[in-house]
Amino acid sequence: MLDIRFVRENPEVVKENIKKKFQDAKLPMVDRVLELDEKNRAAITEASELRASRNKLSKQIGMLMGQAKKDPSKLEEAEKVKAQVKAFADRLEELEKLEEEYAQEIHHLMMNIPNIIDPSVPIGPDDSANVEVQRFGEPVTPDFEIPYHTEIMEKLNGVDMDAAGRVSGNGFYYLMGDVARLHSAVLAYARDFMINKGFTYCIPPFMIHGNVVEGVMSQTDMDAMMYKIEGEDLYLIGTSEHSMIGKFIDQIIPEESLPQTLTSYSPCFRKEKGAHGIEERGVYRIHQFEKQEMIVVCKPEESMDWYEKMWRYSVELFRSMEIPVRQLECCSGDLADLKVKSCDIEAWSPRQQKYFEVCSCSNLGDAQARRLKMRVKGADGKMYLPHTLNNTVVAPPRMLIAFLENHLQADGSVTIPEVLRPYMGGLEVLVPKK
Repeated sequence: MLDIRFVRENPEVVKENIKKKFQDAKLPMVDRVLELDEKNRAAITEASELRASRNKLSKQIGMLMGQAKKDPSKLEEAEKVKAQVKAFADRLEELEKLEEEYAQEIHHLMMNIPNIIDPSVPIGPDDSANVEVQRFGEPVTPDFEIPYHTEIMEKLNGVDMDAAGRVSGNGFYYLMGDVARLHSAVLAYARDFMINKGFTYCIPPFMIHGNVVEGVMSQTDMDAMMYKIEGEDLYLIGTSEHSMIGKFIDQIIPEESLPQTLTSYSPCFRKEKGAHGIEERGVYRIHQFEKQEMIVVCKPEESMDWYEKMWRYSVELFRSMEIPVRQLECCSGDLADLKVKSCDIEAWSPRQQKYFEVCSCSNLGDAQARRLKMRVKGADGKMYLPHTLNNTVVAPPRMLIAFLENHLQADGSVTIPEVLRPYMGGLEVLVPKK
């Protein structure tokens, strides 16, 4: 969400940014905001003048009523002034209603005007224009056929999709035995990895109020992702970023406490609307999964440095588990409206002979802070808005696909890299049960 003053002073910049995001249908919103803003400020000015006049006349009424005891003609004059005060009060009531209407419409429009993207963001209409920046690790293709990930899991007695379908429907799963243990091991390792980077571990609420949802994401993303609790002002989180950034709603953050570096565990719940291809079956795109997240709240001048650190943490984590990855810069049309800059970390899939997304790192500038009314009190006593960033540390269901494919052996066994063995009771290899 942009500052209304910025839109007022830089309407062409805002419009050009909308064009870069290929959202031309939103261009009229800018002119409408400017029109409403002008009307709103005029109404505020008129109301302020009326209040001043009303207060002045109210004092005059008191004086005239006092004089009327000696001079009855002053009573008639006082009644005329009272009528004028009543007219002012009626007009003030009209203006206050107008102010509220203008403010509500301005707020709605501002919530839908995209954030200003960073100049380094590549311009393109959708994810087909995303740009590979660099690769880490050599992609390997074994000389044996790699089955679909659910087949690998089934041979390890590690997944039951049929039972989950009966219990919950499509998009759910039971993880079993060694695969379930591997899932938990990856989360525990990711937790400790981030703690060793100086992040504070946190388990947040898994449900949040509607005003927090509105503060952390766009309306489009909210409708596509969030499950609402019927009859309550509560939503199931789609990622722990939602409740972690929401932690600071309406707060004044001491500058000396920045940066706030947090790593959080949570289950995540997503509608995942729409049809998905065959490669998104199994545990790739699901309604419920678990994730370790990293969140940073920092000074504006430090946010790009943190952005760089955060995506590199993801690379380091995956390479420590011997999984080749690449960094993919998201283009303008693929950025959610609140994001200033974003990149995906994609893992190599030997079966598909291509990379697929396992982490997403985003700098949201001050958009979430403005929506949530987060502020920082500087050393000079002045308030300013912090910047917020988030990045996936690891989301095991999807990450498990990359893990199993890259560690699968010809005999169906799966090797465990050294960093995970302490979390797997010392196991070095998972052996097929079927």
